[in-house]
Amino acid sequence: MVVAVLGASPKAERFSHRAAVMLQDFGHRVVPVNPYHPSVAGLNCVPSLSALDEGSVDTVTVYMREALLAPHASELLALMPRRIIFNPGSEAPALAKTLREAGIECVDACTLVMLRSGTF
Repeated sequence: MVVAVLGASPKAERFSHRAAVMLQDFGHRVVPVNPYHPSVAGLNCVPSLSALDEGSVDTVTVYMREALLAPHASELLALMPRRIIFNPGSEAPALAKTLREAGIECVDACTLVMLRSGTF
């Protein structure tokens, strides 16, 4: 499964970095999305969701607060992943409503907990 980590950080102590590592450990293909860093967790970053092919990503896991996430709404809609996970602190109720109306599953949850509990 291809998982995009929106807001991926190269700092090992950040949850987005931990998620990128753990997703790999669980056998997922991870694409970190961050325009400011060349790599995260040993993986090349893409600068934006628009750099990915529509339908190529199953899940986007979000690590950005709502104010920073708003400009990515059109990219999320164009990408049309099956699911978007809003990790704690990234919840965006209005955006989630729009995404659900477009047929995208939206979940307010922690990717790390989901992986550990077998609910990912």
